Amino acid sequence: MTDLRALVRDLSDSPGVYRMLDAQGAVLYVGKAVSLRKRVSSYLRPAKSPRIASLMAAVCHIEVTVTHTETEALLLENNLIKTLKPRYNILLRDDKSYPMIFLGGEGDFPRLAFHRGARREIGRYFGPYPSATAVRETLNLLQRVFPVRQCDDTVFRNRTRPCLQYQIQRCSGPCVGLIDKDAYARDVERTLLFLEGRNKTLLSDLKEEMGKAAARLDYEQAARLRDRVALLSAAQERQYVDNDEGDADVVAVAGEGRVLAVSVLVIRGGRQIGAKTLFPRVPEDMSQAEALAAFLPQYYLGESPPSRIFLGLPIPGRELLSEALRQDSGHAVTVRVPARGIARQWVALAHTNAQDALRRRLAERAGHGARFTAMTQALGLAGARRVECFDISHTQGELPVASCVVFGPEGPVKADYRRFHIEGVAAGDDYAAMAQAVARRYGKAPLPDLILIDGGAGQVARAHEALMALGLTGRLLGIAKGPERRFGDEEFYEPGRAAPFTLADHPGALLFLAAVRDEAHRFAITGHRGRRGKARLVSELDAIPGIGPKRRQTLVKALGGARFVAQAELADLERLPGISRDLARRIYDIFHSEGVPCP
Repeated sequence: MTDLRALVRDLSDSPGVYRMLDAQGAVLYVGKAVSLRKRVSSYLRPAKSPRIASLMAAVCHIEVTVTHTETEALLLENNLIKTLKPRYNILLRDDKSYPMIFLGGEGDFPRLAFHRGARREIGRYFGPYPSATAVRETLNLLQRVFPVRQCDDTVFRNRTRPCLQYQIQRCSGPCVGLIDKDAYARDVERTLLFLEGRNKTLLSDLKEEMGKAAARLDYEQAARLRDRVALLSAAQERQYVDNDEGDADVVAVAGEGRVLAVSVLVIRGGRQIGAKTLFPRVPEDMSQAEALAAFLPQYYLGESPPSRIFLGLPIPGRELLSEALRQDSGHAVTVRVPARGIARQWVALAHTNAQDALRRRLAERAGHGARFTAMTQALGLAGARRVECFDISHTQGELPVASCVVFGPEGPVKADYRRFHIEGVAAGDDYAAMAQAVARRYGKAPLPDLILIDGGAGQVARAHEALMALGLTGRLLGIAKGPERRFGDEEFYEPGRAAPFTLADHPGALLFLAAVRDEAHRFAITGHRGRRGKARLVSELDAIPGIGPKRRQTLVKALGGARFVAQAELADLERLPGISRDLARRIYDIFHSEGVPCP
């Protein structure tokens, strides 16, 4: 163990990041400091909270990285927290990129599209939006008001006649020359006005053009413009506000104990377009202000924050966060607590959402905790904290995948979920597949309080043999649906018991175990479908002359994954090293001919 006091004496007064490690070298906590020496030395004084006392009891070494500025330290701290996931830091568990709207593509006739992930294409990106549903609703409205195409560039280049979207007046038909460049550019310009939130300007423009059309007796065009104005006006009326206040995010929190709900209200163009609630993992004894201050960098750094972020309560380091977001995003970002006006109303609404989400989460946890307790009582597992469940999924024995899901008193522990690609067993041999999954899991991981197997006596027996071969003994239970496959008729199998038993007299325990089984089943099916899709892609590629293992690997690696090969456009394939134009065409035709499904 390192002499921490001696280490601190040698630390610099410069800003930087420190990492606290345990005896095994695992990172327990990552923090930033204006002065590394002062900040780290503060941990060696008597702890002011149980959380700090617990942390320091486990710390055996501290590593530091000096930075030029505190802003640079904040950026580094955020990256390390996301990468290392230290258990004493607040952790944002929703790591998906956020959906956006993309406008760009083919020359004079750009397209609108749903976008998520890296920004590889040249064009304009709008968002982020709170959910995929919000993006699709916006795209659907734009199709009805400004019929800018939403098809892929490849489809656009190869059309010879108008598609169904043109027939139902959701596209103006630029692919076959049914609209000229100038008229299409006007629709694109108005789409930009809408996406930029300049709604009053847009409506004024449309009403003026409608009046001109009526004055020259072009009543058909005037009627079309009237319908567009009505659609846009109706869309605005459904929002909480109707103004041109621009873009903002509104963040409010509500918490009880270690459960924290963070509500993010998304305002674009002065209109509320949706909200999302997240439940970050919060260490003990952390105040809501501290938790929010830790949450915001993880949520916004590396993304596209709006120019304003309104908060429901003041946080430490607000100016530092604003500067870090400015450097990261390339534009000014103000972070503040509004005192009055419409922004204050937005904050109140976000806080209401957070409180409602917190209430529902606590009720859900209470129900789950009661069922978990009922299970421990029914099975005689006093003090149990962890249940793991296995299931097998395959299609007629093809490409079996085993799942392992984990539950505790507070619900699923999704970070500990695992899948196993089963190899070397006969097709359809679920018994051998289950034995392999159990052996691979507990060859490395410690035993839980209860191992649940989705299956009957055969699967349980093979799982028991696998544990014995590892020299392990643990509580093992199989769950199988009854003869009529109705809920409540489940039968349970246990090694050493001659006959199955039921839990009909313990409904809470039965509800819990059935829910765990269903989650294992879902997780196994999802994994099998993904594996099957990749395998079919490989078999399709292998059937193409000129594609061998190396080129197949090049395709998958360059395009970011197996499914993106099937979705790639011809131009993308032609740019890849080692792929000629003829070969790119053959690959493209394989996955875009009618009747060939994409994985």
